[in-house]
Amino acid sequence: MIAMQYRFPLPADYDMAIIDRRIADKGHLMDGFPGLLFKAYLSARKTGPAQDNAYAPFYVWNTVDGMHAFLNGPGFAGVAQAFGRPSVATWLVWQARCAPGFEHARFASVERRTIPPGTDLEALRRAETADGGRALAAVVGYEPGTWTLVRFRLWDSEPVADAATLVYAVGHVSTASR
Repeated sequence: MIAMQYRFPLPADYDMAIIDRRIADKGHLMDGFPGLLFKAYLSARKTGPAQDNAYAPFYVWNTVDGMHAFLNGPGFAGVAQAFGRPSVATWLVWQARCAPGFEHARFASVERRTIPPGTDLEALRRAETADGGRALAAVVGYEPGTWTLVRFRLWDSEPVADAATLVYAVGHVSTASR
């Protein structure tokens, strides 16, 4: 499995209703996309100095072929045309757990942390995949180029954020089974 995210920071005065409409109009287009476990359509509103307006979908792919089909297809081309071609972060997934009804989540949290040199990766994997907490979905992965860990969670109520965690509203969740 591969997790993937791109993020478009938007100006403080950007009309976020445009993003809400885009999600409402286009969100269903990824429902049942081949190779996709799920896509969470995420947005954030400027609420203080630590949070900016943003559109930042998060994907979990069952297959690399599915990811390629999306990135090389018309859906991603449309996003790139609307907002510019983004840098796409990817992580190798250690675990992706989804509870029944996860597609009805209202909030998401994305936490990125540096994996320090010398870390026992197998011990870290065991610790990170031991418990997803009360989240509706929990994804943990790592990126071995920059040695970055990602913790992605879907929630039914707004989680608490810290300096390493961004919180988003979920506009839609596309799944493989729709």
